[in-house]
Amino acid sequence: MSKYEFPMLRTADPKAFGRVAVLLGGTSSEREVSLDSGRNVLEALQSRGIDAVAVDGIPALAEALVQKKFDRVFNILHGHKGGGEDGIVQGLLETFGVPYTGSGVLGSALSMDKVRTKQVWLSLELPTPRYVRLLPGDDVHAAANRLGLPVIVKPANEGSSVGVTRVFEKGDLDAAVELAARYDGELLMEQMVVGDELTVAILGELALPSIRIVPKGEWYDYHAKYKAEDTQYLCPGLEGADEAEIGRIALAAFQAAGCRGWGRVDVMRDRATGNFYLLEVNTAPGMTSHSLVPKAAKQAGIGFEELCWRILETTL
Repeated sequence: MSKYEFPMLRTADPKAFGRVAVLLGGTSSEREVSLDSGRNVLEALQSRGIDAVAVDGIPALAEALVQKKFDRVFNILHGHKGGGEDGIVQGLLETFGVPYTGSGVLGSALSMDKVRTKQVWLSLELPTPRYVRLLPGDDVHAAANRLGLPVIVKPANEGSSVGVTRVFEKGDLDAAVELAARYDGELLMEQMVVGDELTVAILGELALPSIRIVPKGEWYDYHAKYKAEDTQYLCPGLEGADEAEIGRIALAAFQAAGCRGWGRVDVMRDRATGNFYLLEVNTAPGMTSHSLVPKAAKQAGIGFEELCWRILETTL
């Protein structure tokens, strides 16, 4: 099987899925992105004849599960604390015995914690930038001295570039920590890799073509991800041996974190050395018009509707 030869579809019958809840929205910091993603997924599934219904947030899902309203769940809740990427929704669905898309309890909870994910990767000698875990009261200036500027300061448990600051000057450290500390959980200070920002979508056991992200501004922040129309996405992002290597590392990182089904792995490539550095795993990536998994799937020959079908098939 070549890299982009996908397995045969398991079924052509939309009735095989029964009634599907498309879990979206929620109460995390990524609610708006999740609503957008969910609308797209819902429309794609319904267009193929699947009996799919939108469910907004975990309390509504719990009520529906008690009433046995759904046969399976397409989880497109982003984030944690009311989002669907931290293992809580997965635990709820496991308890009720309802199949769902994406990673299980362990993979979801671990990937939401960037510090613990890095610890797993480093134990397996997978490359990731040097970092310091910041607890309340820690000396951030000492941490920055240890890593060497520039650094990135971010919440350890958020996605979508929420609360992230690139710090080039010591005088900007305190403001960066103050911003990140608005979000719950630990903080992470990470050595900044200067180079190309890449991402690799995972579908089943396959790494899809990489995407190199070229924002109009200095870096790929929330605005560039979800609002800007001038961000460039080059797919495939690399060629030849480099493309094969980033796919290998991304799939290894995804599986090392206990993830399954589908997801996305973000990677930096150092401009000076050409080395790859793993940043994080997204276990319920965006499915908006700006999102990266659909772009990679399209490059590999899979349209949006088929992508949603294939993701849902992982629950059969």
